Amino acid sequence: MSASVETTCPYCGVGCGVTARVSPAQKITVSGSGAHPANAGRLCVKGTHLPGITTPGGRLSQPQINGKDTTWDTATTHIAEQFAHTIDRYGPDSIAFYLSGQLLTEDYYVANKLMKGFIGSANVDTNSRLCMASAVAAHKRAFGEDVVPCSYADLESCDLLVLAGSNAAWTHPVLYQRIVTAKKTRAIKIVVIDPRTTSTTDIADLHLALKPGSDIALFNGLLTYLVENAYRDDAFVQNHTEGCSQAIHRSTSLADTCDLTGLDRADLLSFFKLFGDTRQTVTLYSQGINQSARGTDKANAIINCHLLTGRIGHPGQGPFSITGQPNAMGGREVGGMANQLAAHMDFVPEHIDRVQRFWQAPRMARAPGLKAVELFDAVLDNRIKAIWIMGTNPAVSLPDNKQVRAALEKCRFVVVSDCMAQTDTTGFADVLLPAQGWGEKDGTVTNSERCISRQRRLIKPLGNARADWAIICDVAGKMGYGANFAYQHPAEIFAEHAALSGFENNGERLFDISSLAELSHQQYNNLAPTYWPGHRPFADKHFCTPSGKARFVSTTAIPAPSPRSPEHPFLVNSGRVRDQWHTMSRTGQVPNLFQHTPLPTLHIHPEDAANLGVESGNLINVENNTGNLRLLAEVTSATPPGNLFVPIHWNRQFAYKATVSRIFPSVVDPVSGQPATKTAAAACQRVAVKQWVRLARFGHFDPNDLNNLRGIQFWARIPMDLAVNGGGLYEFALDQTSPLLAHLPGEDLVTYVGSQGAQRYLGRCDNKAQWLAFAGPDRCRLPPLSHLADQLTGQAPDWQKLALTNNTGCDQSAMVCSCFEVRTTTLRRHIAQGLTTAAALGKRLGCGTNCGSCLPEINQLVAQQTGHRPQQAEVLIHEG
Repeated sequence: MSASVETTCPYCGVGCGVTARVSPAQKITVSGSGAHPANAGRLCVKGTHLPGITTPGGRLSQPQINGKDTTWDTATTHIAEQFAHTIDRYGPDSIAFYLSGQLLTEDYYVANKLMKGFIGSANVDTNSRLCMASAVAAHKRAFGEDVVPCSYADLESCDLLVLAGSNAAWTHPVLYQRIVTAKKTRAIKIVVIDPRTTSTTDIADLHLALKPGSDIALFNGLLTYLVENAYRDDAFVQNHTEGCSQAIHRSTSLADTCDLTGLDRADLLSFFKLFGDTRQTVTLYSQGINQSARGTDKANAIINCHLLTGRIGHPGQGPFSITGQPNAMGGREVGGMANQLAAHMDFVPEHIDRVQRFWQAPRMARAPGLKAVELFDAVLDNRIKAIWIMGTNPAVSLPDNKQVRAALEKCRFVVVSDCMAQTDTTGFADVLLPAQGWGEKDGTVTNSERCISRQRRLIKPLGNARADWAIICDVAGKMGYGANFAYQHPAEIFAEHAALSGFENNGERLFDISSLAELSHQQYNNLAPTYWPGHRPFADKHFCTPSGKARFVSTTAIPAPSPRSPEHPFLVNSGRVRDQWHTMSRTGQVPNLFQHTPLPTLHIHPEDAANLGVESGNLINVENNTGNLRLLAEVTSATPPGNLFVPIHWNRQFAYKATVSRIFPSVVDPVSGQPATKTAAAACQRVAVKQWVRLARFGHFDPNDLNNLRGIQFWARIPMDLAVNGGGLYEFALDQTSPLLAHLPGEDLVTYVGSQGAQRYLGRCDNKAQWLAFAGPDRCRLPPLSHLADQLTGQAPDWQKLALTNNTGCDQSAMVCSCFEVRTTTLRRHIAQGLTTAAALGKRLGCGTNCGSCLPEINQLVAQQTGHRPQQAEVLIHEG
């Protein structure tokens, strides 16, 4: 009989509860937790496939020094000695930690404590800097503390939802389904602000496709309209805010707003009036706002509109920043960023003294440290001599990829803790430490609505993998701080963290979970989802500023110099795809999650494609002064003319020159330090390809071999089912005859050369097919990769595998529903047969009835084929 355990999903900031069942053989099955307030039984496609990331494939199981296995004692002793030597010779600021929103709160807490209180430097930052630092800075400027003033329930009780810079249908799909349900049951109005047409615009009553980067102008224009049309809540503004007149003085006229945003006057007035007339308004914003050189000002421009109308601290009202990672909020709580102390305290003398006394810290950091981008700049110029990277992949995610890689290559001592053996970052490690992954960890996370949830151990850790907090404590002990890091259980760390939040607080800060400081181990193990500070911050209209009043922040909507130029005429927009996560180190192990978007693509508008002579499937080079990308074209009107869209996930482990950070320069918001990785200017052109190759094989190529292969223009890998020995599907573009076949195993090669340059190859070892490849100058004439996999793993004789023709009847159309493997062709056929609603299609095919992520695409197909757009987005989710 399988045991049932309540835990939390490790992906996005929604923080869904997961009911996991573990068999005696340690096999895991999952479903959405009906008891968790975040998701009430729902899971997205990534959450549904969580068991796929608990397998041994690709995992790191043993500590390594210089690429050779070693013991934990040897590894942590070496780290402690190297750190101590570096500090003695160069001072504490020569050491840095770079953390992750994938860490549990307990991991974050001890890392921050060791660095800021015992090593004595604040050079500890996190990859959360890349996604929500601007929202944090805006909260602190407006409210005096980093407090998100809304909860998910507000999305269901509002009458108007404004989605700014968020494609929630793909990035936060379970939350999106809650929004869809609210629209269906309560007929809430939805405005989507996004330069692109996305799956989220499927439910929009109004889509404002503004010029990229013009959000300040839009919300300053809204502020002007609200003032001029008497929507100001005078009592709230006078009694509970300050700085209003200065903010209004810098607001934007309607004419200027039209000019700066590129939006139609009528659409602007429709939005402004709708906002003004609707008291119950929530503005939900995400990376389209934050990842900008003026992200903090953008967030404050949004907050200003809510302060002016008094729409904060009430149900269904407020500005709501949605985070991207499962524990970005927990990292903020423990001070995991370089400019913060623990428990929402700052680098001011009173707070420094308080934290030092609480920790009994011998060497307390006295000033903020280096934020993520400048931290790696300091690695490059040798100010930082040693760095410990935990649970993140900066060689992919940070801007100016070439410079970050050069910094890690140059650094004297690099430690990496990760659950995966091979990422773009682990290759730079002098010491590589096996951390526990999801299903092995035990601790807490805090989601976007300030809900603390338990992530519980389900299975025995792989090999010698250890908890991050235990690794950190081991190193701390060997540096001489063992008495202060003698934790034996994560409950003890959580209790200390909770106690610090209330230490000499006296109501100064809303973050106070000291009521949880006395939890026993058993109570900690059984801890139910818990909110701080309750569900309604600022309900008493008291804010965390010295005056107790919220602060308007003046933001000027000046036309920013366009990054475009005659040499770089396109504006590149980056973002997520539906079924992948960050840099794919975990989702990249799950074949099903490649079905929706199997290869790295570039979205380009039909007008631009025609001008460049580009068709879907062509190889495209995107280039600017920072670097270049190679991607496959997807011609679509969803991307505006003059704009391109590229996914953030692919990297050197999965593709050649598809790492988006190759073209983003290191430009940061001057307030938050968050890099502007949402847009960059670039040139774009088609690449002539002499030969395309599609290949299925058992085992994998070494990515370094492929990246250095003569004649390579592009390659990408899709994992095959782990049941077939971790095989891979590959696509190659070559500019000349390549020695590709020399890198393939096999003692027997069977070759077939057909007409029009088509070639087919099959490699055998011990009379068994090991790989199958089809090559030719025309990509469209090659069989789909999925069919090659079926042929290779099937039981047909080898001659039949090679006899594969294009006329096989296999469906090459796009995958729409990854949960039930329903493709576009199947949907179109059933729509033509009269199934013209998502509900009818779901009943027949199953599509849209599990996670619901595909519902916008199903509705779009119905609209395209019938000419009829559904009146309401449909909700088909089976809960529980």
